Amino acid sequence: MAEAVVFNIAEEIIKKLGSRGHEEIGLWWGVKDEIEKLKKTVSMIKAVLLHAEEQSSVSNEVQEWLGMLKEAFYDADDLLDDFSTEKLRRQVMSGNRIMKEVRLFFSHSNKLVYGFKMGHKIKEIRDRLAEIALDRKFHLEERQQETSETEMIREREQTHSSLPEVVVGREEDKNKIVELLFCSNFEENVPVISVVGIGGLGKTTLAQLVYNDQKVKTHFELKLWICVSDNFDVKLIVEKLVESVTGDRRSNLEMDTLKNILHENIIGKNYLIVLDDVWNEDPAKWFRLKDLLVGGARGSRIIITSRLKRVAEITRSVSIYELQGLSEIESWSLFKQMAFRRGQVPSPSHEAIGKEIVAKCAGVPLAIRAIGALLYYRNTESEWLSFINKELSEVDQQESNILPTLKLSYNHPPHI
Repeated sequence: MAEAVVFNIAEEIIKKLGSRGHEEIGLWWGVKDEIEKLKKTVSMIKAVLLHAEEQSSVSNEVQEWLGMLKEAFYDADDLLDDFSTEKLRRQVMSGNRIMKEVRLFFSHSNKLVYGFKMGHKIKEIRDRLAEIALDRKFHLEERQQETSETEMIREREQTHSSLPEVVVGREEDKNKIVELLFCSNFEENVPVISVVGIGGLGKTTLAQLVYNDQKVKTHFELKLWICVSDNFDVKLIVEKLVESVTGDRRSNLEMDTLKNILHENIIGKNYLIVLDDVWNEDPAKWFRLKDLLVGGARGSRIIITSRLKRVAEITRSVSIYELQGLSEIESWSLFKQMAFRRGQVPSPSHEAIGKEIVAKCAGVPLAIRAIGALLYYRNTESEWLSFINKELSEVDQQESNILPTLKLSYNHPPHI
């Protein structure tokens, strides 16, 4: 099917653009930014191709749109092959000592001319793809294909109970949650406490602080940490709980057997369970899980972290703790620890630029950490000015949106 071919070509282009070879090409010919922009454009289009596959059989418009995409993708793929061929040709010829005239071809000016020409071609294809994408007069939804690559990404996103090395400004929040854990005024046998807030605020970090608090360690007989993420599979969660409490992986057991093992290990015990990064908004799924957690001693607690207040509501949380961003002072303190060696600001200029950057981060620790870590490897004032005038200036076009700030750290990772 044409749409399947288009999807496969898009995947191949993204793979090539993300390869080390094309990263080196981008740096060598000065077209790194254009290559990155092309990758973003192709990724954005790829996200709707699975839905296009469903619609193409009933819509001639979708079929025509896919045809235009297919041609543009083939041209993009050919251009990337040209890059690779040119790189290989230069490597071969540069090793031939008797071809003196060839070395002239490798002059700095020739490299710049070639880079300028190819950068212009990449931009033309990217603009063409963007125009085709905007020409979409029908509604296509973003779909995610379950691949090994997707599973790897999810694996990387798994959280754990260990504390990060640097934590700033969450002591008061931690104390408030700990106080709720020890509160005896709740009617429920196993009350749920939810921590909610936008992505990157540090909900997981706060839960880790609570989980590792000395009073909490002493008080609870059993402590379990489960990263849930977007797949609220009750059986999978129970498997993780059983593995945590027994130390054995039990992925091949029936649900009833898993339930019995879990019940045997939590019955009568004063437990604390942290369910981190929950996205489930289906009450039925939640109550299926909650029913499996009965049997703990009175005083047991469940902590849930989520970006969605709706999640906290369907779990009937006895307390919903809405986490806020760091203060200006806390934000600057965290940034200094991430961006400067030994946290020492090298100059007044670095401080002025740094504080301007911190203001863009809106108190979101993840943004502060990510950009601070990136700038740690850019030591000079000119590099910092280049960052704030070029990469960070794009954030100004996104009103009150911290996500573009976070994207900077992924598009321009530090060289470690």
